[in-house]
Amino acid sequence: MKTVTIRLNDGQSRQVAEGTSILEFLKSADGNLAKEAIAARINGQAADLSFGLSQDADLEIITFDSSPGKEILRHSASHIMAQAVKELFPKAQLAIGPAIEDGFYYDFDLDTPLGPQELLKIEQKMHEIIDRDLPFERKEVTKFSAIELFQSRNEPYKVELIEEIPDQVVSLYQQGDFIDLCRGPHVPSTGRVRAFKLLNTAGAYWRGDENNKMLQRIYGTAFDDPTELEAYLERLEEAKRRDHRRLGKELDLFSIHDEAGAGLVIYHPYGGMLRSILEEFEKKEHLRRGYQIVYGPQLLKLDLWKRSGHYDHYRQNMYFTEIDGQEYGIKPMNCLAHMLIYRSQIRSYRDLPIRYFELGTVYRHEKSGVLHGLLRVRGFTQDDAHILCTPEQVSEEIQNVLNFVIEVMGIFGFDYSMELSTRPAESIGSDEDWERATQALKMAMESKGIDYQINEGDGAFYGPKIDVKLKDELGRMWQCATIQCDFTLPERFDLTYIDAQGQRRRPVMLHRVILGSLERFIGVLIEHFAGAFPLWLSPVQVKVMTITERQNEYAENIKQELQKSDIRVEADLRNEKIGLKIREAQLHKIPYMVIVGDKERAEGKINVRLRDGRQLGSLTLQDFIQQLEREIREKWIRCGGDKT
Repeated sequence: MKTVTIRLNDGQSRQVAEGTSILEFLKSADGNLAKEAIAARINGQAADLSFGLSQDADLEIITFDSSPGKEILRHSASHIMAQAVKELFPKAQLAIGPAIEDGFYYDFDLDTPLGPQELLKIEQKMHEIIDRDLPFERKEVTKFSAIELFQSRNEPYKVELIEEIPDQVVSLYQQGDFIDLCRGPHVPSTGRVRAFKLLNTAGAYWRGDENNKMLQRIYGTAFDDPTELEAYLERLEEAKRRDHRRLGKELDLFSIHDEAGAGLVIYHPYGGMLRSILEEFEKKEHLRRGYQIVYGPQLLKLDLWKRSGHYDHYRQNMYFTEIDGQEYGIKPMNCLAHMLIYRSQIRSYRDLPIRYFELGTVYRHEKSGVLHGLLRVRGFTQDDAHILCTPEQVSEEIQNVLNFVIEVMGIFGFDYSMELSTRPAESIGSDEDWERATQALKMAMESKGIDYQINEGDGAFYGPKIDVKLKDELGRMWQCATIQCDFTLPERFDLTYIDAQGQRRRPVMLHRVILGSLERFIGVLIEHFAGAFPLWLSPVQVKVMTITERQNEYAENIKQELQKSDIRVEADLRNEKIGLKIREAQLHKIPYMVIVGDKERAEGKINVRLRDGRQLGSLTLQDFIQQLEREIREKWIRCGGDKT
């Protein structure tokens, strides 16, 4: 019998009979690993465990602990879900069903609305399919045969997908009577999906195009272990409790109205105060780092957007209008006006670096299906800045921005990670300039000892970038700061400076944001703190409340004294029970409550209570003000250790 040599990633080699499946090999080599294995890599290529070993090869086992393992298990769960839907609703037509972060989904063309009861039935059917322990069988067929097969099954979406595949052979996966188009790999059998949950449904246009038919999408998640699934579902419940859309309404921060326009945020007084606090913080932090505040117009002539490359590479995200026969673009970014400011006079090397900062409101054409509260909107304000410097200054300026980001993330209490996003397929500029820009970003991070991942092909169309992703209280990652290094736009706009020898040279431009979109950042803050902002960020920092109307005048005096110390304060002088007033203040997540009755008025003191129910007891007003001022000055992230 012919044998082949299999080299494991622990360095060991084993002989195995030719044609032995990977799973059979694992059972003989390591029973525990065979139970944990989801798929494998043969000479670097992902493969099912049923794959027959026909030649000498390097073998790497994929388990659920890895990102590929999670994706494979969850994609297999999506196939099981699709099979369950087809068994329950035979007329359902299949669209696509990929694995996504933390889960999977599948889109169906189905006349029956899928609600909570239908999801329960689908879950029950999935359990039946899992109990059958059906093997996932890979089949490779000609493109023509695949089209014929899915036409006979009345699956027009699959036919459309197959017709666009350039290869003449495609792969299908079958479990039981269910067949789907898929590259694979999959888990060995349906019984391997041990823990799953269907979460919700949503509408989804076929291929994300609002001109196509609206399909029904079912979201779910799957884990290798039931305890992991339970922990995840608990996190989801906590995320629902922290949902910024719900809290935004409860705390009266903002609203979005269809009659005003989808994706357009209207700030209420408390939300307006929160945003104002952030803006003032931003201005102070930028001014002390040598930035100059500038403002550009909302509209710029179309010729400028063509010159910059936005019209060719970004126009699908832009809005346009016409004034007096002249076409204009509504700005999606702030860089053009900043370059015009720079170009308005001759610059010397002694002037550089120049750092322009703008809290600039921009508008981007987002599809309605992706809009999501404050996190994905059409109109938003960026803490945008553009640094123009000499090539020799680039590394130091990037490091300065990194220091800025790190300090600000510390103030808000966020952990973070960084990615280097490289040149996309759609881009402008020379290979040389892209390489110079990419190396500058790499060297700046490495010189500071920052670990980073490479995100291939996700740079801006004019330059590579560092993306900073912050980690919230629930461990979710959010895109935040970005630093882009650009040699191209200074060339297109003929930006120059006079060097020490009197020669004209080209500056480098760094595009960067620290918080990013204020709307998104506020949404993240709401969820991170569950609406219970630290004292310095709270729209209302103190609520003064009386036990009876006899203390109203005393309470008003306290309020005025707090206002003199720039404390944001409200007074609740209603003729209501003090318990009701306290509960309402807690629901509005106000950090401190000052309660005054006859005793406090007589002694000239106050009784202080925290939103978590703890009490500071009787204090003088001046002692309380000093405590507040110290806490605000230190920007404590946890107000008395509480985020609830």
